[in-house]
This record gives sequence, structure tokens and C-alpha cells, in this order.
Amino acid sequence: MSIEFSRRQALDLWRDVTVASVRGEEPDLTARQQAVLMLVYCNVGPHTVRGLSEALRIGKPAVSRALDALEKLNLARRRRDESDLRSVMVERTMRGTEFMAELADRISERAKGLN
Repeated sequence: MSIEFSRRQALDLWRDVTVASVRGEEPDLTARQQAVLMLVYCNVGPHTVRGLSEALRIGKPAVSRALDALEKLNLARRRRDESDLRSVMVERTMRGTEFMAELADRISERAKGLN
């Protein structure tokens, strides 16, 4: 199924989903936190801080700050890689999975209204 949106419709969709997120009970994430979370949930792992940093083209400290916030919200977690203690793995959480499913549902519902 292919859905084509005009620029205006795409921005309306993004706005509607963002406004609904801000108004709702869910955490209000920054764009960087959202990007990190999306990579962890939408791309096949394993995920590392280094890999996320490279994918986003931002420094590892910026990824770490985003992960600090995501961990406090229980949306993602970090753990040391037992085979390479220098490496930090980023994992999904059940709460994060629920958050992403709810976000996908909000996007789908609002996209239906644009057709």
C-alpha cells in the first residue's frame, strides 16, 4: 500500500501527531530522543551507543544524554556488552514497545484522515 502526501499533508500529519503527543499522558520527547528511540525500535539490533551515534551523525555524548532521559522513562535501557566491556548495548523495554505501538497507532489514525 502506497500513500502519497502533499508537503502540506505531511506537515499536517506530523503536527497532529506531535500535538497529540504533547497533550497526552505520554512523555514529551525531544527530536533527538525520538530519533534514538526510533532507531532502536525500527531497526534490527543489536544497537550500540557508537552505532546510534554514527547512524544519527551526532556525538556519542549526545546519544548518551538522550539515552539518560529514555532510561529514566523506562523506554530503553543500556547494558555493558559482556564480550567487549568497552561497548554499551542499547535495548528495548516493554514500556518502550508499548510507547512505540501507541505512537504508530496515532500516526495511522491521523493518516487515515488525510485521504
